[in-house]
Amino acid sequence: MANSDTILIIDDEVQIRRLLEITLSASGYKISEASDGKEGLIHAATVHPVLIILDLGLPDADGLEILKKLRQWYQKPIIILSVRNSEEDIIKALDNGANDYLTKPFRTGELLARIRVAIRQSLDSSDDPCLTFGSLTIDLASHVVKKNNEIVKLTSTEFSLLALLAKNEGRVLTHHFILKEVWGMGYMEQTQYLRVFMAQLRKKIEDNPAKPKLLNTESGIGYRFGA
Repeated sequence: MANSDTILIIDDEVQIRRLLEITLSASGYKISEASDGKEGLIHAATVHPVLIILDLGLPDADGLEILKKLRQWYQKPIIILSVRNSEEDIIKALDNGANDYLTKPFRTGELLARIRVAIRQSLDSSDDPCLTFGSLTIDLASHVVKKNNEIVKLTSTEFSLLALLAKNEGRVLTHHFILKEVWGMGYMEQTQYLRVFMAQLRKKIEDNPAKPKLLNTESGIGYRFGA
């Protein structure tokens, strides 16, 4: 396989690296390993991995700082895999460019699913003006949304919110990130404002707004579109 199929693991725990190596190799990926932040940055620059799995508790640097350094130039997905499970840590990582966040101990099946979603999203053409999710179609160019081939009437703000979430399918977007992108810097603390719009959007998009399948809540953190 080419380097485009390589996943870089930056984690100081030998057992975790071995588990990931076995799991990912069985799914057809090549593996590159680094045991600290400095080595991880070097590997990221030389191996050009399709995705990076990054631990936050590294021996030579905080993983959040390594994430920030990677995001200065590395555009492909980064998934955080860490024992830190506080909302503050998760939000900081997502706000600083992580595509996803899993806590240890983790289920290998879930990790593989998150990896597939992240890689698929990164390979999708951003120039495609039309996104389709089952019976839902979002035309980014004409700002037209259809469900079961019938036009769904959305306000401009509702469309911007839906488009942002859909273009980041499978990725957890924090409250702050969504508010900044849709409403602007001055609204970053208005989480209740966001909840109201999400409720309105679910009524128009979801078959059962009480049990959403597309507009999913990540409790205390933000929202995830799709699986």
